[in-house]
Amino acid sequence: MSPNVLGVAGSLRHDSWNRRLLGALAELAGDDLRLTVYDGLEQIPLFNEDAEEPTPPGVRQLREAVRGADGLLIATPEYNQSMPGVLKNAIDWLSRTEPVLEAKPVAVIGATVGNWGTRLAQAAVRQALTATGAFVMPQPMLFVARANERFDPSGRLHDAEVSSGLRKVAQAFRQWMVTHR
Repeated sequence: MSPNVLGVAGSLRHDSWNRRLLGALAELAGDDLRLTVYDGLEQIPLFNEDAEEPTPPGVRQLREAVRGADGLLIATPEYNQSMPGVLKNAIDWLSRTEPVLEAKPVAVIGATVGNWGTRLAQAAVRQALTATGAFVMPQPMLFVARANERFDPSGRLHDAEVSSGLRKVAQAFRQWMVTHR
């Protein structure tokens, strides 16, 4: 049976490159995994220790989704050479009170229109996830640069190299989840 994976795009944009990347991975993964893309980061308030109890509804929903998944796949854009604040905020909430990231298999990929391909953002995400006790998959890494050239106007991936990279990530992540359950 294919593992159940929760995909999180680290952008609030409805039609973001990273949401498109997750959609392409879901199509290309085949039997390697079943990917459900989480929709709701905009429902999560800024982290505040004074607001931890009672748990805000958006945080509770995200925690339940992560808890119910066999693994977490994060697709991050790169903003100012780091991860977006909304993604860091979600990771902070997930690490508190009920730390659902501890021992959770996680993979990180990313896409951007720039030439760097989210290398620095992914490094920041990996660092934050490591601090939570998550099992972060080290390889393969996928840095999609010039994302605007890799998708057609309707949002479908048309780049063979990125498609191949997504298949490799899906296969490796399936094995990572088996090894780290």
